[in-house]
Amino acid sequence: RMEGQGCYTLPTGTKYRGALRDGMFDGEGELLFPTGGTYRAVWRRGVPTQGKYTFADGLEYKDKKWHYCDGYDRRFYTEICSGLKPAGISQLTNLDPPRKIPEGCYDCGDGFYSPETRVIVDYKLRFLRNADDDEHEWIIRTCRKAEDETTEYKPKP
Repeated sequence: RMEGQGCYTLPTGTKYRGALRDGMFDGEGELLFPTGGTYRAVWRRGVPTQGKYTFADGLEYKDKKWHYCDGYDRRFYTEICSGLKPAGISQLTNLDPPRKIPEGCYDCGDGFYSPETRVIVDYKLRFLRNADDDEHEWIIRTCRKAEDETTEYKPKP
């Protein structure tokens, strides 16, 4: 069994770095997700007892009083850090410029979703999973679709 300090890569590509005891995460350690996010925690027998998730862009998740992109302040984290764009220029996602979505697909947060095939691929177009009915409905109802992209703002000469 794994003991001491180490690094373990899960089949999903997520990596764990930290303390191991009797083959389990035990002590201080972090999960490094392929999308760039990090979860740092104190683990006891494989279960996190306290921890903090940090998104790839540096935004830290808070489970209490989380006011990010809510009804009162709808700015993206990059807008909070860098300021708003001038009137008439919309920022559609936290990424600026936003990802180019393949035709007929949706950007579902961890990759692109094709409603035709019901397959989700990561942003490098590698297979992630098949969407079940609930995820399909959520993506169609909530996520940004390729046809919904606006053209780039060009000021009049």
